[in-house]
Amino acid sequence: MAADTDRPAAPQGAGGVSASGHDAPSTERLTRRADFLRAARAVSVRADGFVLQARDRGAPGPVRVGFTCSKKVGNAVARNRAKRRLREAARLTLPGRARPGWDYVLIGRRDRTAAIPFDTLCAELARALDRAHG
Repeated sequence: MAADTDRPAAPQGAGGVSASGHDAPSTERLTRRADFLRAARAVSVRADGFVLQARDRGAPGPVRVGFTCSKKVGNAVARNRAKRRLREAARLTLPGRARPGWDYVLIGRRDRTAAIPFDTLCAELARALDRAHG
């Protein structure tokens, strides 16, 4: 328990070190519409379970990532499920492959993002990142 509260202390995480043991670039979330639109004008890579949009901001800084699903994906439950899977795949995959100073947007696809096996989704994200970086 924390000394001055009734809540348990927060667990000590890896703090910027990826599963492979390398320093991982810090990540932030894309939240502004303008950032999503700028990413849409950059590199777009289609995968079976999602679309990846990647943009080099041209300035050093943290990796920024955003997630979106249109209403074509389904109702709110289906869209949220798809975004949760994309967030977890990004959490596991980006630390080893993302480049500092880049923005990434992952767009869920109808009937695919929530249906394909999770390990396949992660492998597709790794391949899409490699293709986006040239």
